Amino acid sequence: MLDEVQDLRQDAVKLAASSLWPLPDDEITDMLRIAHHCSQALQVLQARLVHQAGTRGLPRAQGHRSLGGWLRQLLQIDPYPAKQLTDRAALLAGQPELEQAVLDGRIDLRQAAVIATTVADIPDSLADFDDVALADAGLLARKAQDTMIEMAGRLPAWQLRQVGDRILGHVAPELADRAEEAALARQEARALRRRGVTLSLPANGLVRLSGLLDAESAATLQAALHPLCKPIPGDERTPAQRRADALVDICRLALRTTELPEDGGEPPQVAVTIPYQPLTQALGTGTTDTGQRLSATTARRMACDARLLPVVLGGEGQVLDVGRTRRMASGPLRRALHVRDGGCAFPSCDRPPRWTDCHHIVHWNDGGPTSLNNLVLLCRHHHRVIHHPTAGWQIGLGPDGLPDFIPPPTIDPEQRPRRNTFHSRPR
Repeated sequence: MLDEVQDLRQDAVKLAASSLWPLPDDEITDMLRIAHHCSQALQVLQARLVHQAGTRGLPRAQGHRSLGGWLRQLLQIDPYPAKQLTDRAALLAGQPELEQAVLDGRIDLRQAAVIATTVADIPDSLADFDDVALADAGLLARKAQDTMIEMAGRLPAWQLRQVGDRILGHVAPELADRAEEAALARQEARALRRRGVTLSLPANGLVRLSGLLDAESAATLQAALHPLCKPIPGDERTPAQRRADALVDICRLALRTTELPEDGGEPPQVAVTIPYQPLTQALGTGTTDTGQRLSATTARRMACDARLLPVVLGGEGQVLDVGRTRRMASGPLRRALHVRDGGCAFPSCDRPPRWTDCHHIVHWNDGGPTSLNNLVLLCRHHHRVIHHPTAGWQIGLGPDGLPDFIPPPTIDPEQRPRRNTFHSRPR
């Protein structure tokens, strides 16, 4: 069998390196379908090999505590793909009908996962019913599996999952209503146990946020995100980018309150370490307390209103000074800005005061004071716009003390001042 797999690898490598441009359109689509089926079949083989390795105790014999850890070292893969392999191996173990359906091309592995999960829940759903024997539950499970395999020919995995939630309505309508409540209760309990959020280490300036929420928590999160995700005129962010910004906005709002518990004896805050010499000239690159490097532009923007804790280092790395939120506008000054600007002062923005930062018109590090005449409220998105090196926007106060925004010549060649007319202000 090893020789056959090696031959298969050589043939696959040869095919993958072949020129595709001479092929007609119908061959491209046919080959794509066949290649997908081959990929699914190989993943079944991979899952069976992983299961065999675990059954034989190969990971422990080779000094590994877990099957996933062994796969990470053996295949040089990241933790998440290793977990996918172990989950798939466990899923298909003892499921010859599902394995064969994948090999026959009737279902794919995502559909197989949905079917396996649904079928495994059926005996538990009927366990408390005195009039349903265990044999009857097993018969219904097999009938549900056959029904879902047939449906998989026209439904992708996410739609098949919806069918699975009500599969007893298809195979045993007389039991469906009684079983649904018990099934939902177990589903909610299982979801609550599996909930979790993880943050990856920074890579190329990005941190991967991933996780699972139970339905109730997800509804709460969506309710909080939705009002902050609405597109505004001229907003070129994608929906995913708006959701990401909205999540950070909510966290920033929480940090501004006094309701969060202390962290190490201090209010929750961001710490940025900056070398001494750049700080004396201009705010240079910094490092957060999580080890993430920040550009000078980002550090300058954060310094406007974030709860920054600047840590100034001397030439030998010794701590010379630890400041405490010296740039932050709070108390009566913050309330005065709320009254004056009514929210984000950028033209046409509708963000309310509680979703804004206090931006220094003349930057703090350039000698600008933290005073009413040198501050303006900006939402996080427009704060980024103003701080962008090539944006070209300028801010000043008009004769009436309200902020004016001067657009760059690329937006208005005459650079006529603009104001936010959305927010109501006291007269």
